Amino acid sequence: MRRIFLIGYMGAGKTTLGRALAEETGLQFIDLDCYIEKRYCKTISQIFAEKGEEEFRNIEKRMLHETGEFENVIISTGGGTPCFFDNIQYMNTQGTTVFLDVPLERLFIRLSIARSKRPLIKEKSDDELRAFIAEQLEKRAPYYKKALHTFRADKLEDKPQIELSVKEFRRQFGI
Repeated sequence: MRRIFLIGYMGAGKTTLGRALAEETGLQFIDLDCYIEKRYCKTISQIFAEKGEEEFRNIEKRMLHETGEFENVIISTGGGTPCFFDNIQYMNTQGTTVFLDVPLERLFIRLSIARSKRPLIKEKSDDELRAFIAEQLEKRAPYYKKALHTFRADKLEDKPQIELSVKEFRRQFGI
């Protein structure tokens, strides 16, 4: 029985790496945000707008606990998931937590490209985006550092890099 929780900032590659790992290993893949959206028939943005962040975080915690009971699964969490309630401690007791560590500049490049799909950052200029990422990483670092393991995830830009990262992840964590 395996449970792997991928944590890290938005754009770190949690979904990209998680999907590729699941395909390679035969484990089930769950993107926690997508799981929430399917359960509530609303986007994360709609839930935030209608219920506020506090209620969203309560929903997120419940769905984390629900998926955290599944077996043979890779769960890609939201960037803020480990930073609320006892979520990081819960994940650490339920399975293997892996912080996907990506340098600020690589996150900036990835998020600049995907800016229009991310409501929190779509209106930010490049300078504002870089400052926002730096500020958020500093706030979240104490939570991310509580992960049981860290994996350098700065090489997920194309299929060959993803394949190499999956191979290295499997070697590093014995899956």
